[in-house]
Amino acid sequence: MPYEVDFTTVSTAGLETSPVVDALAGLRANEARYYKNKYDHVFTVSPVAEAPEVLEWITGILKSERDLVISSPALEVSDFVVDGLHMAYVFYESGLSINVMYAVEDGGKRAVGFKLSDGMDVPEELEGRFKFARQKSKLAGTIRGSYFVIKGEH
Repeated sequence: MPYEVDFTTVSTAGLETSPVVDALAGLRANEARYYKNKYDHVFTVSPVAEAPEVLEWITGILKSERDLVISSPALEVSDFVVDGLHMAYVFYESGLSINVMYAVEDGGKRAVGFKLSDGMDVPEELEGRFKFARQKSKLAGTIRGSYFVIKGEH
């Protein structure tokens, strides 16, 4: 059952097995606040078992574009269209969040973003392959993020 992420009262529901559970919950709430403020969209997540096709789409893009395979178990996913962008998210037990921004129309922006929860080490799959910028968040502490542009069709 989809869960509406509340960014005023941060909940760890669904993320309890993460060693950085509070920071990951803050990161998820930070995303919810962003979409509510920018697009008036309510950010919802589902357990991976309820929407495995979202995880398959994201992992397929990672594998075909950069030969990346994330070793951490995936906990939750989100999938929606807003303002002409197909957005998909996966939140991993390690504290990693990956999002895919895929313009619905040809020629639009298409990218994969990585965000690391506060206190999380860079996963070895990403180490040395991406430079991470830091961003402060009231909900998530210090978020480190990076991205790459999607070249192919997915």
